[in-house]
Amino acid sequence: MITVTFYAKEIGHKVNTESITGFRSEGHAKFARHGKDIVCAAVSALVMNTMDSIHTFTSDVFFYDVDEKKGMVEFKITSAVSPEANLLLRSLLLGLAGIQDEYGEKYLRIVFQNS
Repeated sequence: MITVTFYAKEIGHKVNTESITGFRSEGHAKFARHGKDIVCAAVSALVMNTMDSIHTFTSDVFFYDVDEKKGMVEFKITSAVSPEANLLLRSLLLGLAGIQDEYGEKYLRIVFQNS
């Protein structure tokens, strides 16, 4: 299973998705054999596109780490989050939620961690 943890501030006991500062994606979906896993491919494409878009279209400062063997990508904005980066991170959440709805939490789980 892939677990994507979004770092966001909580207001009361509710996550404020407009305050996402980063994410950590870890694991493998195991929906299909290696090279044929459409869930892994979709998650990877969304994650990499989000990081590339923030790098290309914003001046936000960020940290990232990748461990291909573990299937881990960690990405955190270390500056103030620009409106553009905020939109891109929320778009990532939207795309991943769609995958989770379609294929289930057996393959992709989205969680939130207070930042």
